[in-house]
Amino acid sequence: MAISHVIGFDDAPFARSHRGNVRIVGTVYAGERLEGVLSGFVRRDGRNATSELIRLVSASRFYEHLQLVMTQGIAFAGFNVIDIHALHEALRVPVLVVARRRPDLSAIHEALVYKVRGGARKWRLIEAAGLMEHVAGVYIQRAGLTRAEAAEVLGRFAINGRMPEPLRTAHLVAGGIETGESRHRV
Repeated sequence: MAISHVIGFDDAPFARSHRGNVRIVGTVYAGERLEGVLSGFVRRDGRNATSELIRLVSASRFYEHLQLVMTQGIAFAGFNVIDIHALHEALRVPVLVVARRRPDLSAIHEALVYKVRGGARKWRLIEAAGLMEHVAGVYIQRAGLTRAEAAEVLGRFAINGRMPEPLRTAHLVAGGIETGESRHRV
């Protein structure tokens, strides 16, 4: 099956000292065309990222045609970790986590276990997502699709660099909304 209807989510920038909610933005694509934008909020270092993604997507007019959810990283708003398997099961579509660089898992484990409330549970979610795989110049974790399918999706949607267009656009929109001007770094 060729995947063409995709939503890509990223979080907005926030100050290190910020506590409370952080905006997330989803950009909806039909092939190469931007079809719409979704936005919501997740708690800084909280545990509502998965439920908020489910709520945003399932309540949207785009859900009927959706074939894939992409996220920029496995956590939003610091350490609000996404349960990619629960997201996949609830929405009944594949989930693809994309990161530009391989994360430092030992540093993440250290921070979660010793500095973040509920960190052990969040670390288990990261472990359950599986090891990051290097595919098409980025690192991925996936639920509901094969490595070959992920590579095909990345190849189709990485139009202006290695990052898939739904994630690149979500990053730019989130930054523009939050700070008044987007940065080019994705």
